[in-house]
Amino acid sequence: MAKASPAKLKKLQGEAKRAAAARKAEKAASRLAITHGGDELDPYAENDGAWREIGLAAPARRALIDDGLYKLSDLRKVSLAAIKELHGMGPNAIRILVAEMKKNDIQFRS
Repeated sequence: MAKASPAKLKKLQGEAKRAAAARKAEKAASRLAITHGGDELDPYAENDGAWREIGLAAPARRALIDDGLYKLSDLRKVSLAAIKELHGMGPNAIRILVAEMKKNDIQFRS
């Protein structure tokens, strides 16, 4: 088999790079369509509005919703110790919740 000429090699390399770039762009476009498409993919989005308003991070919001706590007044049902045990509740989330509860004259269950 004959050795390919330098011009032929350069042409093949260019075609391979363009094909790889096209695949990468297609993959990025499909990923963008999934995350920013018309359908809402976040199952927590319809329930975490109250928690978003007070500035809780996503893991803390998900933990509260998974535990059946959808708004600030629902925290009357549980103790502070129970909230601290939830996976996703860090010290900053606890601080935010306690401050908001004080503003609204709500207390944790004893």
